[in-house]
Amino acid sequence: ILAAFEMDEILYELRDHSAGLNCGRWDYIFSFIKKFKNFADFILPDRSAVTMDRHFLKSYVDLLIQTCHRRGAHAMGGMAAQIPIKGDDSANDEAMEKVRMDKEREMKAGHDGTWIAHPGLAPIALEAFSGMKGANQINDRLRLDVNINANDLLKVPTGEISDLSVRHNICVGIQYIEAWLRGNGCVPLYHLMEDAATAEICRSQLWQWVHLKAETKSGYRITIDLIEKWIDEALENIKNEIGIDRFKQGQFTLASSMFAEMIQTESFDEFLTLKAYPKL
Repeated sequence: ILAAFEMDEILYELRDHSAGLNCGRWDYIFSFIKKFKNFADFILPDRSAVTMDRHFLKSYVDLLIQTCHRRGAHAMGGMAAQIPIKGDDSANDEAMEKVRMDKEREMKAGHDGTWIAHPGLAPIALEAFSGMKGANQINDRLRLDVNINANDLLKVPTGEISDLSVRHNICVGIQYIEAWLRGNGCVPLYHLMEDAATAEICRSQLWQWVHLKAETKSGYRITIDLIEKWIDEALENIKNEIGIDRFKQGQFTLASSMFAEMIQTESFDEFLTLKAYPKL
């Protein structure tokens, strides 16, 4: 989030080395939560509701494209986290349609390229960006229409916190840490490719909700006691999903205790990986 206010300076300092800037949406959302974690006015809703059409994210995208193209640099789109879904054509079609719409949005906004989480998405991204007149849009889309200020970048999206979102953050956070402890930093979970940034969103949202005493739309006050209760339930669900043998061979007990500790701690841990390194 701080880099959004210094794009010109970053490009200038890296002028002999940088090919451009990237809208890394997941790292950006995590950074947004982390920087404003102690402010009740900056509580984000469900992760699934924090989409790229939200004003604060659209604003940073438009500003990035304008800044890069003004300086002759590339403006790269963000990662589509979806992965192909095998054995369910309907669900797969729905997921791929989300990717197509996302990549077409990026191309129309003026991006020069994009990022995907799975090679199976490459044809969709290539088709979307075939609408460019050339190899990039640096000279075609200067985005002189853009006039973004600090208020645009800091406009917090409205929305609710659902029980399902809290539980989903718990399940993803535990399983990501468990996989990371086994040496895997990119983990397919629930039809999305989760990496450190998306896991950090799960962790930081839970920390903020607990410490700012947020409530779910069903009326639950999000406390550490509730989180620990739902962690226990999540472990049972994970065990049923992956099987008892895989569960016993894994490090889910350690991962869940680490995850709970990082949510409970008064001082927010800078990165979950820093806490995990000593456990390797």
